[in-house]
Amino acid sequence: MIIKFEDVGKKFGSNSVALADVSLEIGGGEFVFVVGPSGAGKSTLLRLLAREYPATSGRILIDDLDLGKIESKNIPKFRRKIGFVFQDFKLLDDRTVFENVALALEVREFKEEEIEKEVERILKLFEIWDKRNLFPSQLSGGEAQRTAIARAIIGKPDLLLADEPTGDLDPQTSWAVLQLLNEINSWGTTVIMATHNVEIVNTLKRRVISIRGGKVTRDRKEGRYELH
Repeated sequence: MIIKFEDVGKKFGSNSVALADVSLEIGGGEFVFVVGPSGAGKSTLLRLLAREYPATSGRILIDDLDLGKIESKNIPKFRRKIGFVFQDFKLLDDRTVFENVALALEVREFKEEEIEKEVERILKLFEIWDKRNLFPSQLSGGEAQRTAIARAIIGKPDLLLADEPTGDLDPQTSWAVLQLLNEINSWGTTVIMATHNVEIVNTLKRRVISIRGGKVTRDRKEGRYELH
């Protein structure tokens, strides 16, 4: 999987510029941190890749697929190859923890016995198996985040998009999540993670793309979180 941004811009309304003239390439199997201050455009970049909305200008390509040309009816099928972890979790309020995580495999048409086995495995791995019959409203922020991450990675997607996945987690759990993301990456999944966690970025020494004011200001193969 090769991801290309070609002079991509995104506006909301007539005056709000979220991204401007972004050009970059991310190779298959990379692990990339996207860093920058709040409002810099990190989340917009991820949501464009998830095709939550189209770019205002330029092109976004995944292999030879132009995301701007995907018909609305085909977007759900396109998203089956992508795992999402966003700040607002996007859990379904009327489904339990087990059902939320199982949904990622149901849309891929896994067999029922495979779904039950895999969901049990991942929930135990995230230490939320005992919460499997609870609904999102009954979870703490950390439990909801772990449920969202479990749902995102259970299908072993080609691309994992993570927007502050450790934001509400304690340091020990945060590192456990990063270990899991590293494992998923080792299977060949491309991981793009927006984060403010300086320690994680500086410790892992992965590729770091810095965004400020909607523009890419720095792109380093083994980068650090530059605070200034």
